[in-house]
Amino acid sequence: MQYLPNIIFALALAFGLGFFVMNIRKLIRNINLGKDVNRKDKKPERLKNMIKIALGQSKMVKRPLSGFLHIIVYVGFIIINIEVLEIIIDGLFGSHRIFQEVLGDGFYAFLIGFFEILAALVFVAVVIFWLRRNVSNIKRFLSKEMKGWPKKDGNNILYFEMVLMTLFLVMNATDVHFQQAGIGNPISQFITPLFDGFSAEGLHTIERTCWWIHILGILVFLNYLYYSKHLHILLAFPNTYFANLNAKGQFTNLDSVTTEVKLMMDPDADPYAAPPEGEEEAIPEKFGASDVADLSWVQLMNAYTCTECGRCTSVCPANLTGKELSPRKIMMDTRDRLEEVGRNIDANKGVFVDDGKQLLNDYISPEELWACTSCNACVEECPVNIDPLSIIMDMRRYLVMEESAAPQELNMMMTNIENNGAPWQYNQQDRLNWANEE
Repeated sequence: MQYLPNIIFALALAFGLGFFVMNIRKLIRNINLGKDVNRKDKKPERLKNMIKIALGQSKMVKRPLSGFLHIIVYVGFIIINIEVLEIIIDGLFGSHRIFQEVLGDGFYAFLIGFFEILAALVFVAVVIFWLRRNVSNIKRFLSKEMKGWPKKDGNNILYFEMVLMTLFLVMNATDVHFQQAGIGNPISQFITPLFDGFSAEGLHTIERTCWWIHILGILVFLNYLYYSKHLHILLAFPNTYFANLNAKGQFTNLDSVTTEVKLMMDPDADPYAAPPEGEEEAIPEKFGASDVADLSWVQLMNAYTCTECGRCTSVCPANLTGKELSPRKIMMDTRDRLEEVGRNIDANKGVFVDDGKQLLNDYISPEELWACTSCNACVEECPVNIDPLSIIMDMRRYLVMEESAAPQELNMMMTNIENNGAPWQYNQQDRLNWANEE
């Protein structure tokens, strides 16, 4: 019975980490449903990008208030979780504040004291975030795609963080020996008077209860990430590393179209030549994207990385002028459809069975796609380098090249380019007539 708490802790830890690993494997499988794209070039530039944007939070501070608060939560999340390592060792081996023995009183006091200050700052920052999200009526949090689960999800994470920070501070405040030592308790010493009158046994029970709920809460939080927009905690780093480093606005060429054009321009090519041996039965590649499997793995990782902060939508000129388009919704819809495909694969023993749905029309409408001005404002604004525009352009490409479903104005322009070499409905001989008009 002496080791029962250690055994229960080990089982809880194994279950929590095992479930997390299982979900991460699903996440990787779903991302790999996308087409391959080479993002292994320019490694120094990619590493610099990741350090600057994901680790350094350089794009977050473009909006100073929310950026500063986010940095507090981000730094707190990373640094305070060092303390989780101590909890795990204590839980497995039955020790108590093992790092105090290892690091010495002075350094341990500095470390825990720093954690307490960070925990208090994180708590304040999270409360302000909650007020901004629920009371301040900030427009980007009121969009229709933020109703229901997305709103609950954002609040759930804030509640998680409030509870975890509170438990950490109360745990320290009710640790009699820790408080008697009088070191490393710059915040918890002010909470201790709330428990005056409690017996030593009562304080020990509260301290142990907070300890258990704190570590179990962290394991629950870890597994909640997969179902939450907060996957960006993990994916912001690979997402910024594998981001598109080409100039914004550079259009990607399709290999099949490039080959076709080269064939047309080659005077020695035989347009009636039989396909190369082995490629007679090859199914031509689809132009553009109508479902998630037509997108690249980077675009699918983008969808999972989306923080739903809405900065992209708040600068989108189409959205600002009342159009249907919201770049954030594009990313959320892509992730939702990808999750639906993943569940389909799980339910059918690893094979996707056609469900009669696709990303285009069932999630994203042509109206949304054609509202985009392709200005790249959403891409520039995203704090973790997500590229909604690339998905919009790939789906437009499908509409034009596979379904000939471009808007009438666009079809007219392309017909004019084909016939007149210009977007206007004048032939080349009449193009300069305006110069002679009186």
